Amino acid sequence: IVRDRTVSCYPACAPGLTVAGGTYADIPIDQAQTDGNLITAPAWPAHPAWMSQFLKALGTTITHA
Repeated sequence: IVRDRTVSCYPACAPGLTVAGGTYADIPIDQAQTDGNLITAPAWPAHPAWMSQFLKALGTTITHA
């Protein structure tokens, strides 16, 4: 899944990610990383950023009345 992709994960998991062939994106703990259709984040503080990128990938538009 991660081979040849740039993804984020909890920092302690980065060595396993690189062994699996992925490129570790060292991003702030509250940010998310998108590579194609794969959206990743390092930890729970990134839930808002992850959800925003996920909805964008789905083509969802949210409007406020």
